[in-house]
Amino acid sequence: MKIKNAEFVISNSSVAKCPNSKLPEYAFIGRSNVGKSSLINMLTGRKALAKTSATPGKTQLINHFLINDNWHLVDLPGYGYAKVSKSTKNTFQKFITAYFEKREQMICAFVLVDSRHSPQKIDMEFMQWLGEHQVPFCIIFTKSDKLKSKELDLKIENYEAEMLKTWVEMPQYFVTSANTGMGQEEILSYIEEINKNLKLR
Repeated sequence: MKIKNAEFVISNSSVAKCPNSKLPEYAFIGRSNVGKSSLINMLTGRKALAKTSATPGKTQLINHFLINDNWHLVDLPGYGYAKVSKSTKNTFQKFITAYFEKREQMICAFVLVDSRHSPQKIDMEFMQWLGEHQVPFCIIFTKSDKLKSKELDLKIENYEAEMLKTWVEMPQYFVTSANTGMGQEEILSYIEEINKNLKLR
């Protein structure tokens, strides 16, 4: 898939105010500072589509972007470590939960994890919640360029081993780097294939 156009549609904190559209949606979510905005900009080939910041937790709303006029990329607030108040975090949690429970257009969630770290409890719990609520998801390992090839392979092997303690199989995953563009083609091809199958139904 080549992204010919990508445009911002709307930001809001209510699922009810999400676009009144039947277009498929792909949501991107992860811990604060996992490199979500940089990844979105890399995927779309737009340097400033999603706002990046040195301060974690800047994404505080549900952000919809229209891609190629036929699907929505949804940028969701990061969870954990964001320098916001407890009440704000609770608000985030409520509309993130509502989005996944109520938004029928949501086809797949991409859960971003930092490839440099061992499995984090907050990520594992979130993916467990997605599984229990039958929300389809994939894992995106970010910042792969920060590790040597063998070290990266070992990190992913360890992550898979941890996942298989509670999951029957490892979810579909992608290894990416916002700096080198690694993973862009694979993720966009994955989305394109799903969209084609949706049209055949």
